[in-house]
Amino acid sequence: MTNKELVLEFYDKVFNAHDLSDLGRYMREDYRQHSPEVADGREGFRAFAEGFFRLDPHMTIMAAAEDGDRVFVFFRCDFRANGGAAKVCDIYRVEDGMLAEHWDVIQPISADDAFNNGNGHF
Repeated sequence: MTNKELVLEFYDKVFNAHDLSDLGRYMREDYRQHSPEVADGREGFRAFAEGFFRLDPHMTIMAAAEDGDRVFVFFRCDFRANGGAAKVCDIYRVEDGMLAEHWDVIQPISADDAFNNGNGHF
């Protein structure tokens, strides 16, 4: 499995299915996090995800790319529990076939967003 395939399967099985039962298959115990609201480690991610899943998130992946040990995922995240949405770019470092480190860039999406170009968010 390529690094990109690993990350895409992680999104499908964990994020979109809201299933943390096999987290050890995807993520190192010493997973390093650069999102301020998420603690380091697999258990830090689990604690975040349990709360995050209350928003009933669904990720629609627009693009994904792999560059060595880094995987970049660009997606729309819809929060079905409250009607919110965000445009997100996640970056993962993969080590020994497991997620080892994570960074993200998040932009909320609003129905009131005005565009000077007519291109929309995606």
